[in-house]
Amino acid sequence: MDRSKAGRQGEERAARVLEKAGLKIIARNARSPYGEIDLIALEEETVVFVEVKSWTSFGMEDLRDSVGRKKQLRIIETAKDFLTKHSEFDGFSIRFDVVFISPQKVAHIPSAFVEET
Repeated sequence: MDRSKAGRQGEERAARVLEKAGLKIIARNARSPYGEIDLIALEEETVVFVEVKSWTSFGMEDLRDSVGRKKQLRIIETAKDFLTKHSEFDGFSIRFDVVFISPQKVAHIPSAFVEET
């Protein structure tokens, strides 16, 4: 299976897990000049920006290392871009989650990283 197809399947699996947990998916593959955010969801008055990592050949420990600070900063800048274009979320809290997917396991990490000011 090619990487893009595996990525889409991972994102779909992550979306189902998040929806089952009560989040509402409002956007997929949101792009900006800074990068892309896989999923954007709402949880009450919180906009949740979600990075999905799905690998088949590495363990969950390797996945955790895959969302380094450089990647986090691209996600944060893309989130700012999204919020600038969507004033309906003014006043909402924001959160950055990561969902790790392996063939055997899905791990949802709420508040996986924060925007440092």
